[in-house]
Amino acid sequence: MYVIVVGGGKVGYYLTKTLSQEGHEVLLIERDPRRVAQLSEELGELVMFGYGDEMRTLEQAGAARADAIVAVTGGDEDNLVICQIAQKRFKTPRIIARVNYPKNRILFEKFGIEHVVSSTEAILMMIEQQIPSAHLIPLAALKQGNLEIVEVDLDASSPVVGKSLAEISLPEGSCVVSIIRAGRGHRSPWRHQAGRGRYGYNPGGILQRSPDAPNVYPQIT
Repeated sequence: MYVIVVGGGKVGYYLTKTLSQEGHEVLLIERDPRRVAQLSEELGELVMFGYGDEMRTLEQAGAARADAIVAVTGGDEDNLVICQIAQKRFKTPRIIARVNYPKNRILFEKFGIEHVVSSTEAILMMIEQQIPSAHLIPLAALKQGNLEIVEVDLDASSPVVGKSLAEISLPEGSCVVSIIRAGRGHRSPWRHQAGRGRYGYNPGGILQRSPDAPNVYPQIT
């Protein structure tokens, strides 16, 4: 796989180094001559001086045959331009962009850039997972399937404790897909009763009994 990384900061450096160690063909483009000199001392010919937001530079880097172009510069405007050139001019199969300011994500998505990474959002998600708000913890959002996976932490005062899943009124289009008890996950059959613990559900999903599930389910309390 041939990957072009644009942006020679820490993210670009470690991406290039890791991809190279894993046996991939990779080229790092950086516009700062001093940074290029520093990177070249360790990465050698894997580093190229140039402006990654210019078509000529990407052509020289072999963007026409690249399997992926990753834009990780410190400027969202530059990253967007790089992605658009890769998308429109070179028809790159996979384009990945770093977003430094989360509010700019919508702009990338508007221009059809599907793989957008925001370190700020990732850190916030990890914080939210450790510090639940109203016992509801976001776990993951699956954009293509219009799904969101969240975790609900039930305490002894919860009104659903002691009820079977069939008796619990969930938000429309939601279902329980897993029950976590003592650190172990269990599939969520209808006969399980709600005890203190954690439940995951995905809005937009359908609650179904697995065809290979046994006829009698253990009670989880």
